[in-house]
Amino acid sequence: RSSVYSTMDLVPQLEHYANTLPRQTTKSRPTLETLRKTFEVVEIGMDGMSTSDSGSLPEPDMENEESDGSKGSAPIRFGWIIGVKMRCMLNIWGVIMFLRLSWITSQAGIVLTCVIILMSVVVTSVTALSISAIATNGRVRSGGAYFMISRTLGPEIGGPIGLVFALANAMACALHTVGFSLVVRDLTHEFGAVMVDPINDVRIIGVVTVTILLMITQAGMAWESKTQILFFLALMVSFANYIIGTVIPPTVEKQAIGIFGYRGDIFVQNLTPNWRGAQNDFFRMFAIFFPAATGIMSGVNICGDLKDPATAIPKGTLMAIFWTTLSYLVIAVTTGSCVVRDASGNPSHILTGNNTDGCVGLACNLGWNFTDCSQSQTCRFGLANSFNVLGQLSGVYYIIIVGIFAATLSSALGFLVSAPKIFQCLCNDKIYPYIIFFAKGYGKNNEPRRAYILCFLIATAVILIADLNAIAPLISNFFLCSYALINFSCFHASITNSPGWRPAFQYYSKWTALFGAVISVVLMFLFTWWAALITFSIIIFLLGYVNYNKPKLNWGSSMQAGTYNMALSSSVSLTGVEDHVKNFRPQCLVLTGPPNQRPALVDFVGSFTKHISLMICGDIILEQDRKTRPQDDTNSLVKWMNKRKVRSFYTPLSADNLRAGTKQLLQASGLGKLKPNTLVLGFKSNWMDSAPDSIEDYISTIYDTFDSNYGLCILRMTDGLDISDDLEFEVNQGFEADENVDNLDQQANEEETGEVAPDDMSDEGSSDQIKTVFQNDQGKKTIDVYWIADDGGLTLLVPYLITRRKRWRRCKVRVFTVGDEQNMQEARDEMMALLNRFRLNISDVIVMTDIEKQPHPKSLSRFVDSVAPFRLHDGQQEGISVQELRQNAPWKISDKQFEAFKLKSERKVRLNEIIRKNSRNTALVLVSLPVPQSDCPSALYMAWLDTLTCGLICPTVLIRGNQQNVLTFYCQ
Repeated sequence: RSSVYSTMDLVPQLEHYANTLPRQTTKSRPTLETLRKTFEVVEIGMDGMSTSDSGSLPEPDMENEESDGSKGSAPIRFGWIIGVKMRCMLNIWGVIMFLRLSWITSQAGIVLTCVIILMSVVVTSVTALSISAIATNGRVRSGGAYFMISRTLGPEIGGPIGLVFALANAMACALHTVGFSLVVRDLTHEFGAVMVDPINDVRIIGVVTVTILLMITQAGMAWESKTQILFFLALMVSFANYIIGTVIPPTVEKQAIGIFGYRGDIFVQNLTPNWRGAQNDFFRMFAIFFPAATGIMSGVNICGDLKDPATAIPKGTLMAIFWTTLSYLVIAVTTGSCVVRDASGNPSHILTGNNTDGCVGLACNLGWNFTDCSQSQTCRFGLANSFNVLGQLSGVYYIIIVGIFAATLSSALGFLVSAPKIFQCLCNDKIYPYIIFFAKGYGKNNEPRRAYILCFLIATAVILIADLNAIAPLISNFFLCSYALINFSCFHASITNSPGWRPAFQYYSKWTALFGAVISVVLMFLFTWWAALITFSIIIFLLGYVNYNKPKLNWGSSMQAGTYNMALSSSVSLTGVEDHVKNFRPQCLVLTGPPNQRPALVDFVGSFTKHISLMICGDIILEQDRKTRPQDDTNSLVKWMNKRKVRSFYTPLSADNLRAGTKQLLQASGLGKLKPNTLVLGFKSNWMDSAPDSIEDYISTIYDTFDSNYGLCILRMTDGLDISDDLEFEVNQGFEADENVDNLDQQANEEETGEVAPDDMSDEGSSDQIKTVFQNDQGKKTIDVYWIADDGGLTLLVPYLITRRKRWRRCKVRVFTVGDEQNMQEARDEMMALLNRFRLNISDVIVMTDIEKQPHPKSLSRFVDSVAPFRLHDGQQEGISVQELRQNAPWKISDKQFEAFKLKSERKVRLNEIIRKNSRNTALVLVSLPVPQSDCPSALYMAWLDTLTCGLICPTVLIRGNQQNVLTFYCQ
């Protein structure tokens, strides 16, 4: 739908913001050059009838932004339960829980085991919050953690961690496969089926298992998901079987292997640690357990296969962490309450009568003598000796075995799916040239079959180690490195203050993210210091390669945003950084004149540029003002801005007129990337009393701004912007007061010392700090945005940046847009969908359905009276051609032009009526600025601007972007 300004000037549309991804065809809004043309497609009258004019705009076909696969068959997409929560829970419930948690409890005791679990959860929870923030800062595609880190910190950090994280997932697949193989080997050995020897049997079973898992992945994500559901159901049955088993009274056979049910004395003894083995200590137990918590990335790793990653990832990941943590704590407490550390397994060791001579240990009080095996350390059962305590404690032994199979195989399958997808995304980015071969995808879900084969080979190599306790610390090292970089990505993106960092997930903190990054690095060195050194050496080597190779990738990373913040001291480093919509900042050239004479204009721009973007106060000194300016005027004005805490540059420029000076500033202001992209003007409130040349000069400046592809803001205040008269009065009063005080001080000094004091130099700029409305706390007022025309999003970005300030934080933003009465709800829903995607805190959207009604006669009469002095009335003059009249007064309006633009004029009047009705008590009003056509007379366009903003008490901003996107809802 067209805006009320022009049939070619469109209202905001979702499709216009979908073209920020490369190689994607979408609709595009008309350029400023097109809008400046005099031809229009269709003009809609006040009565709803349309009349066609010459000219047309081609409308390219729009490709659905959601389509990632072929049009014939849609790819499989998962919700938050199956795609994230269940997948994370399956990967967290793995081999460590079933085969090592009870053993860790015997070594560390119940208390320290719970500490280990909670410390692991702290790391993973903080990382999950960081993941949620990054995942909701735009649309996340396939690639998981690598995609997030690389798009946040850039390819330099993302490339190395992508390789490390893909390797970690492949090794995690091997870890869970080895756990499955250990259980199968023990079962086969119970029945006397030995293939070679205990170690080689694990290797053989592991290789066969991972090969079968590879075949399942080749069948596609649908089959893989169905298999995971089956595993999840098996795990639920297994957990129920375990809980039931703990409350069943133990038989003599169970007592022989150390199981006595819930007993307080067993619980008390198992509270404290009992380290066995020279290498076993708290951090070794921590390192062995930590892989059990690494499944939190499972949902993120398949984010490209989720229906709504922004909702599914935070919700599913945090829920999975909660339930799995609860289950770990329950298992640690229940096993520590029911099972003693040492047991022989021999039923004949039961004590008869009350004879306990020579019996040592807690089991003696329970009627069993395990002294011989405990002292000789030959016990085969109990918490400290058996890895299969959960199966022995459960109700039915073989049901828990099924649970172990489900946990290990589901985790192995999940990691085998994750690793190739991460690697495929890395290969597609072409950061490392020799691995592009593995990027090829197959089928409707773009399955990376070549990457599957590579990860299968890596997992097979790790399986050949066949030692669970040796593999686990290595995997902990790689995952902790990934978590450290994920948290640092979130922290770095937060401290750069980039407008592109607008995560929809708000429950995170940059300081908790920094804590998560630091603690992850510390744990890496505490777990396995030599593995941590090797990991960092690999990352530094890969980082050096990427920096040397310099891939041509631009993802709008926070590294670029951080470079911008340091541009004052290192502006040269920004010359090679390409612009990106995520890092767009409204860098403003403000035509303030002497800044202290228009403080409201300075404060307005400073409210949305301070600490985040460039602001240049341009002062065009005309010929008649050069002689009256003091020589040290620049220094005094800079002091004034510093005292006012305005973060801006001051640039004086001599020129013959406003237009010439502005043109020079538009072309020459800035350095490298520190270059303005938005011009800010004060409204010419005295235009009706000004010389015609002055109006022509002002409007031509606006024309030049659009021709230079700049955005434009025009601020209008009720009492005007120029306070030079008030300033001169206050300065004079202050000077007289200071002079009287100085005279008295000087006189007293002379009387006391007999010496004449030197003249006291007063600090210039200290007495002209006049407070403006933009320095007041705005309370709970509203900011009304009349987003009439789609300008690329600058009209929305400026109020969003303003509300980030403390004085405006409680203000609510309302957006007004154009729509039909019949389709009002549809238009509102479409606009809300667009604003929600932008993650802007908009309180309400109001559709103006009466914009095309005839304005009130009184309002229309006021407009006609305002332009009357600038009419040519050429139809009433005989013998004089229109060309001659226009040549003598080009700013004036001919009768033909007045009639041609009558409909547009009426729309401006009507829009002003709506604004005055809805925005009477607002803190700030922003209205889309109409783009002037080349044949529009200056006086008429000036009258339009006056009409749009007249009658408002609050500050009013006419704003227009340069038709290029400054907002995006994509992660890339």
